[in-house]
Amino acid sequence: MSFLYGFLMLIVLMLWAYVYMKTYQLEGYKIGKFFDKALSFSLAYGKKNKLVFTKRMWRYIITYIIFTYALMVINCQFTPHWALIIFNFLIYFLLTPLFMVVVHFIILPIEKLIKKYYMGKAARKLATKSCKRIGITGSYGKTSTKNILAAILGKEYKVCVTPASYNTEMGICKTILEKLDDEDIFIAEMGARKEGDIKILTEFVRPQYAILTTVGPQHLESFKSLENIEETKYELLRFMDREGSAVINGDSQSNLKLYKKCKVSKFLTCVEGSYAWAKDIKMGKEGSTFTLMIEGQEVALKTRLLGKCNIDNIVTAAALAYIMGITLKDIKDAVFRLEPTPHRLELIKNGSVSIIDDSYNSNLTGALEALKVLENFEGRKIVITPGFVEMGDKQSELNFRLGAEIADIADYVIVMNETNKNAILSGLISHNFKKERVFFANDRDKQKDYISRLTTEGCVILFENDLPDNFS
Repeated sequence: MSFLYGFLMLIVLMLWAYVYMKTYQLEGYKIGKFFDKALSFSLAYGKKNKLVFTKRMWRYIITYIIFTYALMVINCQFTPHWALIIFNFLIYFLLTPLFMVVVHFIILPIEKLIKKYYMGKAARKLATKSCKRIGITGSYGKTSTKNILAAILGKEYKVCVTPASYNTEMGICKTILEKLDDEDIFIAEMGARKEGDIKILTEFVRPQYAILTTVGPQHLESFKSLENIEETKYELLRFMDREGSAVINGDSQSNLKLYKKCKVSKFLTCVEGSYAWAKDIKMGKEGSTFTLMIEGQEVALKTRLLGKCNIDNIVTAAALAYIMGITLKDIKDAVFRLEPTPHRLELIKNGSVSIIDDSYNSNLTGALEALKVLENFEGRKIVITPGFVEMGDKQSELNFRLGAEIADIADYVIVMNETNKNAILSGLISHNFKKERVFFANDRDKQKDYISRLTTEGCVILFENDLPDNFS
């Protein structure tokens, strides 16, 4: 009876544990953040994200099965009465988060060894390559700048680049081990959630060139302050090759501060009179034209990319490409052919309806740029947003500001986040936005229903940020 009881109970418990495991994965396997979500019942109940069965997740699941099954079989020996069995069954349901924490620490040493093995293997492979190495970090614009740079450098060199948002240790390792071959250049995007993350990635990749995109208040919940963010992003410039060169986007006070303290050969961009900057800017709903000024020379550029932020990204990427030997003619041709980075101010046509997909942007600076793009369009304007998360004690203030800015441009708003809805609504009302034009949707089905009711001929819909299921 103990075997059958344990087996059946295990099946039910694994189905119950699915949403906990999805939350654990979406929190980046950070057990502290997972446990906070579990205690507050802020679990990933939504349909958007599925549990991804990576090798790491399979190791976790197998260990979890062995652990819980062993407990159940042992427990069954001491609870032969059916009433006690049912009681224990309920206890196992309640203790699922605790069991997951225990299993996390059981396999943690194994995960560390696996990580160390792959990082060592990737480092050895990278050491055998003669390719030039580029590191890119910042709070905003990393992925877009990386893609633009890869496209421009591709006019002259063979380039290997970390795909999508692969900007962690294991993401960069995977790229090196699976994609890096005989390329001339390796570009690594570098992300961070805490101080020291960029230092680890920089010492691992050992870049000879660096780009610092805009630095600002991102992930304040974990970084605590803008100063900590600045110091973390500066780790790329601090620990890169001493004989290398760094290109720094100067469009924020944080970046100007870091430019002044940078000790390697440095080039400032996006400031009038700097090494590279843009003038005669004309932006529209189909793209932008501008004149690129670079080291005293100029070239007229045209791009399908939307927004001033993408012009800054182009200028910064073009500056490093020029330093590395790409001609202005090739820069012009590459910029003209640039494709939008998916989900970052990406314009999508759906019949007469225009969709601005900015769902991978999660900061106020980017949102303001997206709203300026939206303003260029005619017709009914609909903004769909969950607001911003992980902003610490600034979260309400930033979401209030977002609501106020949306109110000046949009005709209708759909809010997709329970936590931020009051702050966004307050911001909207503060700018005299009519409350009856604000809708709240807690799931995709409700969102689709509102969209179908609000969409008209020739309207434009802005998706500003999008959150995984572990945020509500």
